[in-house]
Amino acid sequence: VHGRHDSALLIHSRGGSEVTGEGAPKSNPRKLNTFFGVMVPTILSMFSIVLFLRTGFVVGHAGLLHGFLMLFVAYFIISLTILSICAISTNGAVEGGGAYFMISRSLGPEFGGSIGLMFYLAKVCACGVYVLGLVDAILDIFGKDPGSAVSHGLRVLPQGYWYTVLYSSLVLLLCLVVCLVGAHIYAKASFIILLVVTVSLISIIISPLILRPQHFNITHTYGNNHTVTVNPSYTGFNSTTLKNNLGPHYSLDYSTNTMMSFATVFAVMFTSCTGIMAGANMSGELKNPSESIPKGTIMAVSYTFTVYVLLFLLLSSTCDRLLLINDYAVLQRVNVWPPFVTIGVYCASLSAAMCSMIGASRILHALALDQLFGLPLAPAAVTSSSGNPWVSVLYTWGLVQCTLFAGQLNVIAGIVTVFYLLAYAAVDLACLALEWASAPNFRPTFQFFSWHTCLLGIISCVVMMFVINPVYSSASIVLLLLLLLFLHYRSPTSSWGYISQALIFHQVRKYLLMLDSRKDHVKFWRPQVLLMVANPRSSCQLICFVNQLKKGGLFVLGHVQIGDLDVLPADPVQPQYNFWLSLVDKLGVKAFVDLTLSPSVRQGTQHLLRITGLGGMKPNTLVLGFYDNCYPEDYFLQDPAHFPPVRHAESPRALQPEEYVSIIHDAIKMGKNVCLGRYFFQLPPETKGIRGNDNVDTIDVWPTNLLSPGSASYADVSSLFLLQMACVLNMANKWRRARLRIFVCVESESGDQGWLAKEEQFRELLGKLRIRAAIKIVAWDDVARIGRGPNSEGQKLTEDFLCAVNALLREYSSTAAVRFLYLPHPPSSSQLSQQYLTQLDTLTRDLGPTLLIHGVTPVTCTEL
Repeated sequence: VHGRHDSALLIHSRGGSEVTGEGAPKSNPRKLNTFFGVMVPTILSMFSIVLFLRTGFVVGHAGLLHGFLMLFVAYFIISLTILSICAISTNGAVEGGGAYFMISRSLGPEFGGSIGLMFYLAKVCACGVYVLGLVDAILDIFGKDPGSAVSHGLRVLPQGYWYTVLYSSLVLLLCLVVCLVGAHIYAKASFIILLVVTVSLISIIISPLILRPQHFNITHTYGNNHTVTVNPSYTGFNSTTLKNNLGPHYSLDYSTNTMMSFATVFAVMFTSCTGIMAGANMSGELKNPSESIPKGTIMAVSYTFTVYVLLFLLLSSTCDRLLLINDYAVLQRVNVWPPFVTIGVYCASLSAAMCSMIGASRILHALALDQLFGLPLAPAAVTSSSGNPWVSVLYTWGLVQCTLFAGQLNVIAGIVTVFYLLAYAAVDLACLALEWASAPNFRPTFQFFSWHTCLLGIISCVVMMFVINPVYSSASIVLLLLLLLFLHYRSPTSSWGYISQALIFHQVRKYLLMLDSRKDHVKFWRPQVLLMVANPRSSCQLICFVNQLKKGGLFVLGHVQIGDLDVLPADPVQPQYNFWLSLVDKLGVKAFVDLTLSPSVRQGTQHLLRITGLGGMKPNTLVLGFYDNCYPEDYFLQDPAHFPPVRHAESPRALQPEEYVSIIHDAIKMGKNVCLGRYFFQLPPETKGIRGNDNVDTIDVWPTNLLSPGSASYADVSSLFLLQMACVLNMANKWRRARLRIFVCVESESGDQGWLAKEEQFRELLGKLRIRAAIKIVAWDDVARIGRGPNSEGQKLTEDFLCAVNALLREYSSTAAVRFLYLPHPPSSSQLSQQYLTQLDTLTRDLGPTLLIHGVTPVTCTEL
């Protein structure tokens, strides 16, 4: 464990990821302003093909009132997410990667990486959808009639699966060239496209002022031979038409031959609202992303909302419902010059495809820079001299090309919207977490949001996902969880900060304030241990053992460094914390670390006993290693550790017997229980306990004060504490199969049969305490006879008596895995300290792992 070697490797590897993750990216030239970098891409992404080919479909089926309801609900949902985007993007510098960057830097690498990859795949599929949509629109005008071998007019392009793939690949190649040249070229191209789309919109709006009412014949083929002809009309502005179009009239969709409903029509309309992050995804190209993203996104969304409201009013006032339901291209049919709309469709589709490709490549580039998915994405971090991530563009082009081989992407189109909504929900979640964590550094300049809007945004996005497609929504959440588990398993380290830590801190502080020590009850008592460690090199087995003994309670590793801060240039303790925390990680124990600087070990231990812990979580038990002259073994023999080498046999001890005993005395005065651990280095370091085998080890308990033969109490506070600690150990997973044995010492030859009654009382007590143990009666007449006589505190116990007790213990407990013995109260006079330690040394000599315990607090309860 902690050893210089391991910890140095650990720290180096973490540092390495930070350097390569944060230091690798070049400073990309930022050229785009709010209008070109955010407004234009967002407007074009939100218009796309839906504006020209599905607006009439929505109004026809849903009517004006339901259509407005859908529009308001859709924009309400995306507006909540926009508030979160604005808050996060104005809380600090935003780098490349847009939504991925915001989510990962707020929620950490696991959540950010998984959402980022899903958002990237959504962008890839969306690009394929737009390209295929553009090709379908081209073939509607220029494609040959499949039933005729002769070209008619403009219909010169051959049709078929492979021709569709070919045309799509050519369009995608054009997008690739633009993206390889750079985002600034795309921005200029998209501005021209926006002008064309705007001209198309103007032509749509002025057409009713010029065109006269018309009647049309529209024929649809269902199945092989079933055809239906309808005769809809274009009425121009007409109050009767508007009145007839106010309510809903859901009917069969002529292209899919399925019955429409509010949910299905809403799902189609909502696909037009999934482009709100097009500007945010350009964050790496913006001059000032923190200002441009919120301003440009809000303006773009307001503009598109206004356009949709106008078109809804226009269509419901001028076209009868039959026309709206039976012709997707109704805007083209009722235009002054139909090619205006055709060109608008082409331009919007091409722009949306390019925007998706360039946005996806930026997300992939950011993922590659952060090294979350290792070697497969490493090449995508390469950029040109101008800062264009050309390798990630090629990656994206290759994946989109694969999707084009599907020929039709109706199936994938649904999951694109679901993925977008999942990403929006993640942005809302990131903002909600930042707000709930109350982090002082979360100070966004955009103030028009609250945790209510974030929470409502999350709920709205998730509900919308399941309204659109429950199957895809469930699958996307499962995929998200799998990616989360994968990234958690890889354990990527970062210097971004983890929102989980801030939220945990917030909740722990709240619950610590609620944990009132005045409301403690003995029924719920548990060990809260401060283990004093001089050198972890020789204490690892004891550390692991105490970890088993804590039963979900507080476990603190304490260490006192001798020194005086007045004469030191800096605090020597603070740099040591990382080594101790790495030790905790390596040993796999659930422990805190508390270090202090003090002129003496005794004073330092007093400080730790007083100030360790918070509120109701404070140590109630002090554990010390045993004080003897044994040469300590080095647990890290092969490890050049950060911790100093163990004490050599000839080295002077830092702690004198008087001070050691004084520490025990101080702890008892302060109302703390005391445990002394001896021979725990004999426990196997790998298992830190016992194996589950047939030869189950035993835990032996001697609940009487063996150094005071006259005392025959088995139920005083210290004895009951001893029983409780043995019972707690027996509950630990590693010790669950161990048998608990309790040894009761009696004088059977005294002629007094009172010990039989005491044994029965003791069995009854164990029954009340629900302690399952085997009671062993030990006749110690000979031993008691040696030690009988006046035995005041100052009276020295004879060596013969101590050796006899030791022999008794070795006779009955030689095979035990661990022994629990009664620790007598230390002498009040410091002059008797060495004598006290000598007695304990003789008592426990060659016993194996032994815990001497002195309890001062009642811990057992017989009530329900």
